[in-house]
Amino acid sequence: MVYTFDGTMDGLLTAVFDTFDRHEQPEALLTTGDALPLFCEQVYEVITDEEKARRVWSGMEKRLSREALKLITVGWLSEISALNNPLYQYICKVFRQDADAPSIERNFADPDVLEVTNIARKVLHEQLRMKQFIRFQKAKDGTYLAVVSPDHNVLPLIIDHFADRFRDQPWMIYDARRHYGYYYEGTGHPVHITFEDESAVPFNLADGKLNEDVLSSDDQLLQNLWRTYFKAICIRERINPRKQLSDMPRRYWKYMTEKQ
Repeated sequence: MVYTFDGTMDGLLTAVFDTFDRHEQPEALLTTGDALPLFCEQVYEVITDEEKARRVWSGMEKRLSREALKLITVGWLSEISALNNPLYQYICKVFRQDADAPSIERNFADPDVLEVTNIARKVLHEQLRMKQFIRFQKAKDGTYLAVVSPDHNVLPLIIDHFADRFRDQPWMIYDARRHYGYYYEGTGHPVHITFEDESAVPFNLADGKLNEDVLSSDDQLLQNLWRTYFKAICIRERINPRKQLSDMPRRYWKYMTEKQ
């Protein structure tokens, strides 16, 4: 038996609810449209139900620590489809445990727990790199813009950091891969934004550069100064390309001023 779901977190939690409600243990949880196993005899389509999902999450809050719940949420932002089945199995194991048994969350001998934890750590590592490698450009109206394209959906994890660090400045961070971003006016909270027509946006999605007609007059000067400083502090005798690529992977370069 195989369960299929719509690929959402609520859908996955609904699948957990239906597993116990139907007294079944499917071999796998797949996203709708995925290739089925060779000897699949029965397929059950999970219909996402927000109330069922809420009840499962509420039960997890009673059985798992806040840290474990955070890792599950962070892991989901990886957008790695291979996580679906380990995460589903992990949550099912949480509910199959006796109430007085030690929590499964630190049992790294369990392959599902280990897989979920390792993927979550990859996402946390990338959110740290995003904080380091984001480069802003200033528009004529005073708004600072940064374009990113991370491997994982880390924007929700870093927005509070920038809202706190640049709390008195208007800025926008846009994820070119996922076609959404956050805009901050300088007060309040960042607002989730999307563009109906990305061809009309005042910046290039390929390299993140603002169009010249909206770029602040002094921003180009500041970019040139930053490139000059970056080159000046480099000690040629100690150049280590392998170490640089390890600390600053090439996939981030296209949006970084000093590498353009």
